[in-house]
Amino acid sequence: MLTVNAYSATAANKPLGPTTIQRRDLGPHDVLIEIKFCGICHSDIHHTRSEWGSAPYPIVPGHEIAGLVAQVGSKVTRHAVGDRVGVGCLVDSCGECTSCRKGEEQHCLKGSTLTYGSIGKDSQLTQGGYSTHIVVTEDFVLKIPEGIGLDAAAPLLCAGITTYAPLRHWGAGPGKKVAVVGLGGLGHMAVKLAHAMGADVTVLSQSLNKKEDGLRLGADHYYATKDPETFKKLAGTFDLIVNTVSAKIDLDAYLSLLALDGALVNVGAPAQPLSVNVFSLILTRRSFAGSLIGGIRQTQEMLNFCARHRIGADIEVIPASKINEAYERVISSDVRYRFVIDAATLK
Repeated sequence: MLTVNAYSATAANKPLGPTTIQRRDLGPHDVLIEIKFCGICHSDIHHTRSEWGSAPYPIVPGHEIAGLVAQVGSKVTRHAVGDRVGVGCLVDSCGECTSCRKGEEQHCLKGSTLTYGSIGKDSQLTQGGYSTHIVVTEDFVLKIPEGIGLDAAAPLLCAGITTYAPLRHWGAGPGKKVAVVGLGGLGHMAVKLAHAMGADVTVLSQSLNKKEDGLRLGADHYYATKDPETFKKLAGTFDLIVNTVSAKIDLDAYLSLLALDGALVNVGAPAQPLSVNVFSLILTRRSFAGSLIGGIRQTQEMLNFCARHRIGADIEVIPASKINEAYERVISSDVRYRFVIDAATLK
């Protein structure tokens, strides 16, 4: 067993603090990764504060992991010591069900193993990337191509694939009009990716405060949703709307912005239920859908796409001592656009 430094949550109402955890001994198909950077996802806050159900404490969050291979098991063929690698939201799945065979491990019918807060095949609780090292089976370790810094690449392992997956699935590209609701950690990646795919991109944000950023990131248009004229002007416009906000919104109002056969896809995960009037769907054959992350194959595709287009997250690198402050700033939308922890500050 390897003892490593980490930051953990011990209760829903307590700040995270330094600790040590044990990583399993390297198995024949395992990879030991020295973590260099780990992004802070809003999901980390939801989990550590038991906002999506009771968390198993103590818990080390973090599923946007970028680092270097430090050691490999005797039968590892995909990775070598020194490789630039990443780990996202998943560290294992059954590998046998129809979803896994399709490369959709995030929808494993037996339940995929999350990077933290899950019980692994070794019957131990998984602990995440707010730590100096992690051991992961080679099939769930991704290659980070040259051309993206490890710090800017870390958020791609969640924010990147969470937005890439629906854009690909619903066919974002030339001739398609795509709207992104919210310009935060997820939204800024959706704008960059949709623009690189060749779509006409619109940001729908509460105000125009981030308009300059939105246009810089690749948006063609930017509208304030606080202005009721926005919904009148844009009615029936979009082929795809990707909703990245984790807050309750008026779904019917946003559905009215879709063209015939358009889709509104939720990737944000608000704690409160959302409601929809069925007539918002049936009158113009609109769809309301959800999207999780992507499978391992598609996540690697996303990383390769980002490398070709020189896309990384816009980040603010922080020491571990500022994690709790960063959580509060995420909740206040006071980050442009993703916090990334420098794992060296955990040592």
